[in-house]
Amino acid sequence: MYKKHFQSYIKAGMAGLVVVLVALLLLSSKTLLAGTVMVSSIADLQKAINQARPGDVILLVNGVYATTEDIIINEKGLPGKNITIAAQHPGAAEITGKGGFSLVGPAAYIVIRGFKFTHAASRAKTGAGTSFCRFTQNIFETPGDGEDLTIAGSDHEVDHNTFQNKNAMGRFIAIRGQDKQIAERLHIHHNYFNNQASQGGKNGAEALQFGLSGFSLSSSNSIVEYNLFEKCEGENELISVKASAVTLRYNTIRDCPAQFTLRHGNKSLVYGNYFFDTPGLRIFGDDHLIYSNYFENCSSAIVIGNGDGEVADGAQLTSHDRPDRVLIAFNTLVNNKENIIQTARKNGMGATSITVANNIIEGGGPAATIAGPYPNAQWAGNILFNVKDAGDIPTVSYTMVDPKLAKNSAGIYHLQPGSPAIDHAIGSYPDVKFDMDGQPRTSPLDIGADELVGSPVKAHVLNPADVGCNAK
Repeated sequence: MYKKHFQSYIKAGMAGLVVVLVALLLLSSKTLLAGTVMVSSIADLQKAINQARPGDVILLVNGVYATTEDIIINEKGLPGKNITIAAQHPGAAEITGKGGFSLVGPAAYIVIRGFKFTHAASRAKTGAGTSFCRFTQNIFETPGDGEDLTIAGSDHEVDHNTFQNKNAMGRFIAIRGQDKQIAERLHIHHNYFNNQASQGGKNGAEALQFGLSGFSLSSSNSIVEYNLFEKCEGENELISVKASAVTLRYNTIRDCPAQFTLRHGNKSLVYGNYFFDTPGLRIFGDDHLIYSNYFENCSSAIVIGNGDGEVADGAQLTSHDRPDRVLIAFNTLVNNKENIIQTARKNGMGATSITVANNIIEGGGPAATIAGPYPNAQWAGNILFNVKDAGDIPTVSYTMVDPKLAKNSAGIYHLQPGSPAIDHAIGSYPDVKFDMDGQPRTSPLDIGADELVGSPVKAHVLNPADVGCNAK
C-alpha cells in the first residue's frame, strides 16, 4: 500500500514539474521571441510602446486617431531587433490632433512605418540622445507653422516618406543637434517633397534645412541622396545646408522656384544632382566639391556666392561666409538663362581660389557673369557651345565646339560617341569619382557630367514613382 501511494506521489510530482517547466519555457520564449501586438487606440498604442521589447512589432489598426499630447518613445531595441511601430496597412492609420511621435533619449533602434500624419506641425521629432531610429513609408501633411519632422539625434534614417502640401511657415525636415554639434551620420533618401507654398518672402520655410548657423562648423558626415523635390517654394532657399561635411547626391529638383544653397559650413560634396526649372545651386563656405551635376532650363545654374564675411578670420557664423577653394567641375549646363554667375554685393568680399574646370555649357545666356572679386581663380578645360557669349570666362580656359550631346530615353542630354569631350579633361581630379549616372569615372576623364563608360547605371533623374511612401 505504501509503495503504491509513493509511486502515485512521484507521478503527481513529475506531472507538476512538467507543468512548471512548460510554464518556464513559455515565459522564456515570451522574453526571447518577438511579439506582434495589435492596438486600436492611442492609449493602447502608448501602453504597448511602454511595454515593448527588442524585436516587437506594434500595429495600429486602420482608422483615424486624434491625439491630445505627444506619443512618447524612450525604449531601446537592439541591432537586428528593432522595435517597430507601424500602421496595420500603409497609409491607412492616420494620426491627427495635437501630438505626434516624440522620440526622446535614450530611444534607439525604433522604426516608425506606414502612418499618415496630419497632426499639428513640430510634433514628430527625434531628440538629442536618440540613435539608430528610422521613419519610413510615412505621409507627412501636418498643418500650421512648424516642421513636419525634426531630427536632432544621430545615426537616424529617413527614407521613402512623402512630405506634401505645406502651406505655412516651417520646413518639411529640419536637422538639428546638441550644443554646437549637428546630428551625425544621418541617411536621408528616396523621399518625395511635393507642393510647398510660398510664404511671401519670409525666411524659415525651406523644404530641407540641414542645420543652423551655430552648428555650421561641426561635421555631420551625413548623406542626402535620391530625393525628389517638386513644386516647392516656401522661401528663396529650397535646401539650406548650415553644417559641414554633408554629401548631397543624386537628388532631382524640378519646378522649384527656390535655390539649393550651401549657406554655412565647409567641405560638403554636391554631385550627381539634377536641376530643372529652378534657380540652381548657390555656394558659400570653403572647400566644397561641386561636380557631375546637371542643370537644364534653370533661371541660374551655379551661383558662386559673394561673401560678406570670412568666418576663418572671426566673422559671425551668421554671415555669408566667403567661398574659398571650391571646385566646380565636370558639370553639364544646358539652355539656362544664366549659367555660372556671381552677383554684386555692396562691399562684397567675393570668392577666392575657385576652380571652374571641365564643364560643358551649351545654349542659354552668357557662360559666366562674375560681378564680384574672385582672386586666384582657375578656369580650364571648359566646353562652350551655342551660348550667347563666353562672358567672363578667360579665353584660354574654354573651347567653343559642339560637345555632341543627345537626349536619352529619359530626356537627359548625354555624350555621344565621337564627342570632343571624351577623354579630354584637363588636370588631375582624384576626388571626382562618379558621373551623374552613378558610374565610376575612369582616366582619362570626360568633360561634363557624363562619363561615357559601359558600367551599370546606378542613378538617374527621378520621378514620383521612384520615391516616397508608394515607391517600389
